[in-house]
Amino acid sequence: MAFLVSPGVQVKEIDLTNVIPATSASIGALAGSFQWGPAMEIITVGSEKQLVETFGQPNGDTFKSVLGAAQFLSYGNTLRVVRGVGSTSLNSTVSGTGILVKNDDDFENSTFTAGDWAVGKYAGKIGNDVGIAVCSAAANFAAWSFAGNFTAAPGTSVDAAAVGGSTDEMHVVVYDTTGAITGTANTVLETYEYVSQARNAVTSDGTTNYWVAKINRASSWVRIGNAPAALSDSGDRNEAQTFTTTTNIDVSLSGGADDNVLTVGETTLAYDMFADAETVEISLIICPDPMAGADATTLSNYVIALADARKDCVAFVSPPISATVGTTTPVANITTWRTSLTSSSYAFADSGALYVYDKYKDKYRWIPASGSMAGLSANADMVADAWFSPAGMTRGNVRNVTKLAFNPTQANRDDLYKQGINPIVAFPGQGTMLWGDKTLQTKASAFDRINVRRLFITLEKAISKASRASLFEFNDEFTRAQFRNMTEPFLRDIKGRRGVTDFMVVCDETNNTGNIIDTNRFVADIYIKPARSINFITLNFIATRTGVEFSEIAGGN
Repeated sequence: MAFLVSPGVQVKEIDLTNVIPATSASIGALAGSFQWGPAMEIITVGSEKQLVETFGQPNGDTFKSVLGAAQFLSYGNTLRVVRGVGSTSLNSTVSGTGILVKNDDDFENSTFTAGDWAVGKYAGKIGNDVGIAVCSAAANFAAWSFAGNFTAAPGTSVDAAAVGGSTDEMHVVVYDTTGAITGTANTVLETYEYVSQARNAVTSDGTTNYWVAKINRASSWVRIGNAPAALSDSGDRNEAQTFTTTTNIDVSLSGGADDNVLTVGETTLAYDMFADAETVEISLIICPDPMAGADATTLSNYVIALADARKDCVAFVSPPISATVGTTTPVANITTWRTSLTSSSYAFADSGALYVYDKYKDKYRWIPASGSMAGLSANADMVADAWFSPAGMTRGNVRNVTKLAFNPTQANRDDLYKQGINPIVAFPGQGTMLWGDKTLQTKASAFDRINVRRLFITLEKAISKASRASLFEFNDEFTRAQFRNMTEPFLRDIKGRRGVTDFMVVCDETNNTGNIIDTNRFVADIYIKPARSINFITLNFIATRTGVEFSEIAGGN
């Protein structure tokens, strides 16, 4: 603010209340194969019910993705999902030729022929079970098979009547033609009552009532491309136009195709949606389909590299299903897979497949444990904090598991743990538990434990976000003190919550020298002593003679 040039009072307000914001450490991310739903777009789901409503029930091609996501959601309540699509996936159409429309943005940029005026909202065979019925003439309403879903015949809207127009209204039904969706053929999925053919028609609350826009915004099953000539949309509610009325229209969509067996390339393209750490907030990346052979290595390493590049999340990878199911050499198979993986403190590997119940198909299936392992970390956040280990009897109970493909013995666990593989163990009478908390970092350091890695992710994410307030300020003692006063209370809180044993913040002239200041930089050194999880317990039971004083041999009182 400029200096006063004549007598007066100048009021300034200076905000010194900057604090470190809370950050979430339990947001999951998963890219995979699904039989329905938007593709190549990040969708956030909060429950298994919402997951299945959006992306469809599991089938033989998609169960690892669906059930892996469901396993995570049994612990956490925020999962970001990207549906990958194969090259031959198609949306169903009126003409039956099929067209690939991945999501809403893709729809806006797509071109439709007149014969494809109605399109299945998403790629997949499910769209072939969808039909659309339209009644736009009052004279045909009584005989219409869907008339019972509406209170009266379509007619003229208030808007059209006000300018001398007429017969712009119609009723639209979206229905299950075969019963494959609902179990009963011709079951109505959606109804659109008294929608208008006028392009800018609105309802009494001011929202659109134009039939194309209304269906495209609201429908879970179809989109309208080029409206058919029989339902001309050339009119305007401000024009005195008599809109076209026709015989009832009833079409079934076809030509939809599944391609849910994704290649490595198609899967990694879906994972690329999570690459930008500035715009996409995630904490736990799940690799739900480890594939097989060289593909398993390629995909696992791709997801690990993604987490390593972001540096604000952990990747959870599992060995191929074949490594532990139906084999007599699980340790050797897991070891072979492990030695092909990249060393990283941003990655976590488990010891094999889980046998879980698929309630949608009433059968049991083998799935990777990665969704459950990420879920245990999310659960640790909710019951304790991100820097607590997700393993052990307190927080490591694996849910919804019928049995393990491989239940490692102590000797097996020793071999696996030395390589950074975290055993999943079923203890008789105690349940199935995660029995390790190592990252895939081969170098021995504090970061070879997931609780330490996630502690630093939490600290770095929160403090770096708060530090943006210092950008473009002066690098002087005022700004440096402001930074210390913001950071130290936050770290004291973390210490009180058992995340660190001690810390020190250095942000003064010792590390902000003249050269640092002259090059427009700002430096803060934050020293952290992370809390360590107990991995090994030694219990010494010492027998003594009756007359011995314990203080004499133990040094206590």
